Amino acid sequence: MFLSSLKSRARLLLLLFAVGGITWLAQLDYSQKISTDVLDLIPTDEQAPELTMVRSLASEQQSRVALFALTWPQNVDQAQRELGANKFATVLAASDALAEVVPMSEEDASQEELGRYAYEHRFELLLPDWLAERETEYGETNQSKTWSEWLAEKTVADLEQFLTQPEAMPFQPMITTDPQLLLPALAQSTQFLSDSSPDDGSGPVLIWARASESPFKEEGQGPLFAAVDQALAETVKSVPGAELQWTAVSRFAAESRDRIKTEVTGLNLLTLIVVLGVAAVAVKRVFKALHLVPVVLGALLGAWVVTTMLFSQVHILVFVIGSLLGGVAVDYGFYLYLQPKKQDDESYAMRVRRLIKPLLASVLTTVLGFSLLLFSDLPLIRQLGVFVSAGLLSALGVALLWFAQIKNPYLETRRFIHVRPAVVAPWARGLVWTLMGLGVVIVISGGTRLEWRDDIRDLDIPAVELKANDREVRGLFGDDADRTIYFSRGDSLSHARDSLQKFLVWFQQKHPGAPAASIGLSIPTQEAWRKLPERVRALPDYVPELMSALERRGFNADSFQAFALAWNKLSREPREGSYDELAHGVLEHLTGPMALLYHDSPQGAWFATIAEGHSGISPPLDTQTVSSGQLESMNELFSRYRESALRLSALGLGLVGLSVFLIYGIRRGIPIFAVPVGSCLFAFGVLGLMGIPLNLFHLLGAFLGVCLSHDYAIFSAENAANGEAPPPSIRLSGLTTMASFGLLAMSNIPVVSALGTTVALIVIAALLIVELGPFIRGQAKPAID
Repeated sequence: MFLSSLKSRARLLLLLFAVGGITWLAQLDYSQKISTDVLDLIPTDEQAPELTMVRSLASEQQSRVALFALTWPQNVDQAQRELGANKFATVLAASDALAEVVPMSEEDASQEELGRYAYEHRFELLLPDWLAERETEYGETNQSKTWSEWLAEKTVADLEQFLTQPEAMPFQPMITTDPQLLLPALAQSTQFLSDSSPDDGSGPVLIWARASESPFKEEGQGPLFAAVDQALAETVKSVPGAELQWTAVSRFAAESRDRIKTEVTGLNLLTLIVVLGVAAVAVKRVFKALHLVPVVLGALLGAWVVTTMLFSQVHILVFVIGSLLGGVAVDYGFYLYLQPKKQDDESYAMRVRRLIKPLLASVLTTVLGFSLLLFSDLPLIRQLGVFVSAGLLSALGVALLWFAQIKNPYLETRRFIHVRPAVVAPWARGLVWTLMGLGVVIVISGGTRLEWRDDIRDLDIPAVELKANDREVRGLFGDDADRTIYFSRGDSLSHARDSLQKFLVWFQQKHPGAPAASIGLSIPTQEAWRKLPERVRALPDYVPELMSALERRGFNADSFQAFALAWNKLSREPREGSYDELAHGVLEHLTGPMALLYHDSPQGAWFATIAEGHSGISPPLDTQTVSSGQLESMNELFSRYRESALRLSALGLGLVGLSVFLIYGIRRGIPIFAVPVGSCLFAFGVLGLMGIPLNLFHLLGAFLGVCLSHDYAIFSAENAANGEAPPPSIRLSGLTTMASFGLLAMSNIPVVSALGTTVALIVIAALLIVELGPFIRGQAKPAID
C-alpha cells in the first residue's frame, strides 16, 4: 500500500513539474526573452570607456549601416546603369526598414555642402587651431622678427608652396579670401573619410544605407532582407543581369543567431544520443536505458524555467553552454539506477535512504560552488550559475521521483563496466605510481606554459563566406587593410576634441607624415576657440605685414582686400554664440557616411580618425583613444572579468572542499577533494603543453569539470569505505561524459569548444584517478559480484 502511494505521489509530482514547466515556457516571448547580442554579455553599468564606446558604436547608427555594390553585364550602357541604380535606391528608400539611402555619387555633394559651410565660418572653425599651431611654431624657433612679421611671411611662404601643387587647382577661386589655406588644410585632413573606388562608368554602383532598427534584433533583420530582395528584383526587371553584393552587421547577426540556434538543438540532441548510445552498449537491456531520458530532460526543463523566471533577458549562449548540463545530470540517474539491492527485501525507499548522503553531498556541494557565480560581474556567468544549479537540483529531484514509480529501478550493466581484478600484482602498483608521477610532471611542465588570452570575438561563430564578402564590398567603398580607425573619446564634444588633438600629436610622432583624417578637425579645440579674440588682437599689424609680404613674393596685394576686410572685422566685433553651438552647427551638416564619424550623447562623445599605418601599440592612456582592434577584442576588459571569475571559482572550490571536510571529516575528505583538484590541474597542464591559450570559458569548463570529478570522488569514497571498488555508475558516467564533451570540443562556437575540451580532459583525469585508486590500495572486492 505504501509503495503504491509512493508511486502515485511520485507520478503526481512529476506531472505537476512537467506541466508547470512546459506551461511557463510556452507563454514566453522568446524574441524578447532570449538575446543574441554579444554586448548583452557585458554589464549595462560597466564603466570601462572601451565598453561605453562599443555600446555607442553597436547601438547607435554605426551598426545599422548597409553597403551595396551593384554590378552589370558588359553590354549595359551608362543610361541603363543609372536607371538600375535609381530603381534600386528608390525601392530601398521606400521601405520602412531603411532610414537613409545615399548613392555614393551624391556623397560628393554632401562634402561640398560641408566645405561651403566651413568656408563661410572659417574664422570661427578653422582659424583658432591654425593660430595656435603657428604660435607654438613661432615659440619653438629663435626669431629676430616680430610675431606679426613672422606670421605674415610664413603665411605667404606656405601659400606660394601650395600653389605649385596639383591639389591647389580646385581652390584657386578662393585663395584671395583664404590665404591662410584654412579650407585646403581641412580638405586634406578629411580627404578619405568617405573614400570609395572611382566610378569610371564600368565599375559597380555603390550605395550606402542606414537601417531603421538595430541589426541585433529580428525586426532589424527580416524586414531589411525583404527590402533588399524586393529592390534587387525590381532592378533586375529594369536591367536584366544586374547582380548585387552587400554587407551589413544584420547579416552577421542573423547568421550567428541561426547557427547558434542550430547548435542549441544539435548539442542537446547529440548529448542525449551519445549518452543513450554509450549506455546502450554498456547495459544488458537497452530499452531500460530510456529511463535515463526523463532525468536529463527534467534537468534541462528545470534549468530553463528557473533561469527565465529570474532574469528578464537571458543570452542564448547560456542555453548553448547549459546544454552540457545533460552530461552532469545523468550522473544521479546512473548512481540510483545502477545500484543493486543490498538484500532481497530492500525497497526503493530503503535504497534511497542508503544512497541519499552521497547524492545530497554531491549535488549540494556542487550547487554551493555554482551559487557563488551569482556574485560575478558578468550577466552570462550569473545566468550560468543559476542554470546549472537549478538543473542539478531538478535532475536529482526528477531522478528520485522517476525511479520511485517504476517497478524495478535497477539497470544491470555488462561485465566490462564493473569487472575489476580482485588482487593487484606488485608490478601493476608500480605502473600506477609511474603514471601518477607522469601526471605530476605534466601538471608542472604544462602549468609553466599556460597563456591566458581573452577575446570577445571568441563568442562569435566564424562566418567565413560572409567575412570574405564583407572585405570585398568594404574594399569597394575605400576600406583599406592598411588603415586603422581610432576613436578619441571624452565626456563632451570639447573633451573628445582635446583627446583627438593629443592622439594626433602622438600619431605623427609614431608615423611622421602619415595622413590621419578626422571630421573632428573641422572643429577647433575649446581652448584655441576661447583664446582666438586675444590672439587676433595681439596681431594689429598682421594685415599690413601680410600685404607687404605678398607684394615681395610677386602677388597682387589688392586682390586680397576681401580677406583684409574680414580680418579687421574679426578683430573689432565681439564673438557671438557658444562653443557647443559652433560645434553642433558643423555636425548638423554631416549626412550619410560622414555623420557616423562622431558621436555625441549625455553619456559621452567621440571622434573617429582614419589613419594610414599602425604602430602595433595602443595609444597612450592620456589620449583617451582606442583603436578599432582594441574595441573588437576588448582583451583587457575580458581579462578583468576572467580574473573576477577565477577568484569566485577558487572561493567556490574552497567552499566545496570545506563542505566535503564537514560531511566526511578530514581523513576521508582529503582523498575526495584531491580528485577534482588533481584532475583540474592535470587538464590545465595538458592544455599548456598543447599550447592552447586559455580564456574565461576554459575557466568555466574547469568549474563544471571539477563538479563532475567531485561526484566521482564522493561516490567512489562511499564504496571504498565498505572495501568495495568504485561503483559501475562512475565508469559508465565517465564514458558518456567523455564521449559527449569530446564531441562538443569540435563545436563551431569557440567558447563551447573550449568548455568541451576542458571538461573532457578533467573527466578523463578524474576517471583515471578513481579507477587507479584500488590499485594504490592494493586490493578491493568488486562493487557488483
